[in-house]
Amino acid sequence: MRVATNSYSAAMLNQFNTLVSQQDNLQSEVSSGLSVQAPADNPGAMETTLDDLAGQAAQTQYNTNITTLQTRATSVYNAMDSLQKLTSNIESIATSASSGTTSQATLTNDATTVQQAIQQALELANAQDSAGSYLFGGTASTSPPFTATTDASGNITGVTYSGNSSVNKVPVSATASVSIDVPGANTTGTGTPGLITDTQSGADLFNHLLALQTDLAAGNQTAVVADAAELQKDDSNLISQIATNGAVQTRLTNAATFATTQATGLATMIANASSTDLVQTMVQLNQAQTSYQAALQSSAKIMQLSLLNYLPT
Repeated sequence: MRVATNSYSAAMLNQFNTLVSQQDNLQSEVSSGLSVQAPADNPGAMETTLDDLAGQAAQTQYNTNITTLQTRATSVYNAMDSLQKLTSNIESIATSASSGTTSQATLTNDATTVQQAIQQALELANAQDSAGSYLFGGTASTSPPFTATTDASGNITGVTYSGNSSVNKVPVSATASVSIDVPGANTTGTGTPGLITDTQSGADLFNHLLALQTDLAAGNQTAVVADAAELQKDDSNLISQIATNGAVQTRLTNAATFATTQATGLATMIANASSTDLVQTMVQLNQAQTSYQAALQSSAKIMQLSLLNYLPT
């Protein structure tokens, strides 16, 4: 009886392809350190890894947002702190000038000091961050929020606000958003208090400074008493704004810590889901190589025996 060799050849070829494929996959795992390199390798692990990678990308964006907010928060704080110190200094001048015994020459000098302070306050109110975005225009951050009108001598006689009372909120996690912006003015009575003008607190810094400058120049010490009381509202508003900024910066610091923890956890999960067990993989590779060698030897013997089928019986 003669036995056909086609079935042996097909079976052996299929076995060789399977063993070669196993070796290639295992060698790739050893060299790359990854057990999952394509969806077909392990669909469940691949799905988990893709989900974790998406979470990692989102976390990277949160980290970027937090860093940007921290930088801007520092710029906001520096401007507000300088503005509060300026206001406190002018408030002290007003309190001293309202004693009733101050000479007109001193009042005139004080008026000049206040006029210079108005110019400095305008510069601070139009402060920008490192990216050139205006800090106190609300969501209108591409142009100076405050504009001054001046007299023939160049002295400021009025200041108008062209920004709005809205603020941007930026996500710092999957469940939380933060705003570090402060509008320059808010006359709605609700929402985020305005830095310069705010009906909730009675703050109206530029108008109060202008009124004080006028009363000092005129020697109206009775009016200066009222001006000092108004400036106290501005100072209190600025102190409150600075305190809020500090609280937000603390929140951002905590958010940054949480974001770092989340990023580390996601990186670990991705590594655990896709990394190979090197020792186990090496054992499997050795087994695959041994099986391949055994298949080669057995196929050689079978092919030799099959030649007997062609000998005369």
